Amino acid sequence: MELDTIDFQILRLLSENSRIQWKDLGEQIHMTGQAVGNRIKKLEDSGIIKAYSLLVDETKLGIPYTAFIIIYMKTTNHESFKQLMNARKEVIEVHRVSGEGCYHLKIKVESQEQLNLFLDEILEYGNYTVHLSIQKIKQENPLTAK
Repeated sequence: MELDTIDFQILRLLSENSRIQWKDLGEQIHMTGQAVGNRIKKLEDSGIIKAYSLLVDETKLGIPYTAFIIIYMKTTNHESFKQLMNARKEVIEVHRVSGEGCYHLKIKVESQEQLNLFLDEILEYGNYTVHLSIQKIKQENPLTAK
């Protein structure tokens, strides 16, 4: 599906407020609510819109630690590692990378003990380095950064 400027406007407005009514969204881009709904349906069907989500303050939920982990795999069989990453709730993101390490992970944990248990478990797959976040400076949505 090729996107036009209206599609990008819809995506930007939905990323700012995914609960916006189609009618209200349509008023902002000079379209009817039904026309906006049809475009949103096409964006969903094509997989451009994968899901709608909720942003929460993790520290207020008791999940204050963010760690970035670089994994240096000791094996070429990565499938069991990928399965573990997909199964663990504290793993927020996993990226296979070029450059330093094989994978970069972002995890959120409730305690240092939980972090240590996680690190003990991934030692089976290779060595790692850990970087703890001390302050989030910026989190930007790529659609609103334009």
